[in-house]
Parts: sequence; C-alpha cells; structure tokens
Amino acid sequence: MDKINYHDPVLLQPSVTALISDPNGVYVDATFGGGGHSQEILNHLSENGKLFAFDQDQDALENSIDDPRFTLIEANFKDIKKYLKLYGVRQIHGVLADFGVSSYQFDAKERGFSIRFNGPLDMRMNQHDQTTAKDIINTYSLEELADILKNYGELKGAYRVAERIVAGRENNKIKTTQDLIELVTPLVPERYLNKTLAQLFQAIRIEVNRELDVIKTFLIESTALLVKNGRMVCISYHSLEDRLVKRYIREGVFEGEAEQDFFGNRNYPLRKVGGLQVPSAEEIKKNNRARSAKLRVATKI
Repeated sequence: MDKINYHDPVLLQPSVTALISDPNGVYVDATFGGGGHSQEILNHLSENGKLFAFDQDQDALENSIDDPRFTLIEANFKDIKKYLKLYGVRQIHGVLADFGVSSYQFDAKERGFSIRFNGPLDMRMNQHDQTTAKDIINTYSLEELADILKNYGELKGAYRVAERIVAGRENNKIKTTQDLIELVTPLVPERYLNKTLAQLFQAIRIEVNRELDVIKTFLIESTALLVKNGRMVCISYHSLEDRLVKRYIREGVFEGEAEQDFFGNRNYPLRKVGGLQVPSAEEIKKNNRARSAKLRVATKI
C-alpha cells in the first residue's frame, strides 16, 4: 500500500530543536502519524542514536521509515514504559508528543471524526477498540452525555443538547455523523453552529478514545523514563490538553500541589524550558491545522 498523506508536521523545527540534547541518545516520537517529526528527529541523530515511535492507528503504519535507527511500535503511547521495556529500553533522552487528531483522520470520512463529511459515527483512533461514537451516542444516559459534552466539549447548553440526542434516538438509532448533525442543528443559532458541532464532536471523540486519561498516563510514564536533563516536548490543540500539560510541568500533579518532603520542600519532577510557543502566521497560512497548536517544553530535574 502507498504511504498515506498526513498533515504537515506542526511546529516542526522548534519542537525537534528543543527535543535533541544528545545526538547519540534514545528518543521517542509518541504520536508518529505521517512520520514528519520522526524524520526530522532522525536528521538530528548520529548513526548511534535511536528513535522509537508509537501509533495505535493501523493506517499510520504505512508511513514507517526505513532506517536502522528507527523502530515503529503499534501501540497507544500511554503504554510507553511497557513497550520500551520489551526493547530493552529503560531510559530515554527525550520524548515528543503531538496530541490531537491528524488531518488524515479528519479527512477520512469513513472514520467519522469530521463535521464536514457524512460517515459512520466511529471516531476510534485505534480501529481494534470496541467502543465507537455510535455506541456512546446511543447507549449513554442523559446525565452521562451531558457530563461529557460539558466537561470534554466545554459546550454551553450541554444538558439541552444531550436531551435532544436522547429523545432523537428513541425513534431511530443515530448511526452517522449527518444523523447527529441534523438532530442538533435546530437547537443552535446558525452563527454558532460550526463551533457547537466542533465542540460536540470533540467531546464524543475524547470519550471514545479516553484521551485525557491517556495523556495523564503518558506524562507520568514518560517522565519516569527520562534521564536527568532529558527533554519532554508536547504540542496541544485545545485547552483541556494544554491545561494538563501546563499543570503537570509546573506541579508534577494534575490536581492540588506538588508533593512535599519532610522539610516542606516540594518535589518537582520537571522544570519548564522557555515559554509557550505558537506557530508563526506563515506556518498557519501553509497549514491551517496549526492555528490552535501550543508547544510546551520541560526538562527532567
């Protein structure tokens, strides 16, 4: 099969420049996708360097890179520690994660990620997973749906939208993206429709893939793997992701404050490097997907 055309890698140069501290080191691209970040990382490594990449999407495997320094692992990046151990890797010099959905996934109508195309309500990043968006839309209770839309979509009127979905599925099962869009559209003023639908689809997608829990596990496990002064580089696309990354880098926890030792000193596993970086106007013009990207970098203390 031919290689699949994914999006241009976002914030390519600043992310890879921030990542590489030792060209002879071991690095991880946690979200391989089209391989753009991985290829650039390899360009910065010596012949002794190693790069492991993760992707749970079977379509991404078609983009694997033929390089003796490179290994592509078909797995969710939350399991980074377990899979690297299988390859005898217990410490890494840096890890890069580009969170979110790829342009390819959005553009593949049969995957059901996008409001632009009519397709099955799927939204699974791993096609082997059991639960689809259709399952959630048609089986979750009113309260469960409302919570998802409020917490994961930050959707105003979440309860009202959930009520509409529950009422609509009593007559016919909601099977396609268009079924869902047509059901919700009458509730929303036209000028807010696209934003509301995007928030709705985001909320369901996050629930299908357990995205926030996955990111939390990844941040903890990858921090444990990093050598001292090793780098963590994260690219986020919405406030829920970015909030987790920012807070974890600052406090080492997702709620409350960092743990303290007997003397009251707080134990921070990471220290931020530089400030928040966003794409240039030129990059956004070339790649509209980059418009909401936020890059944060940390080093292991």
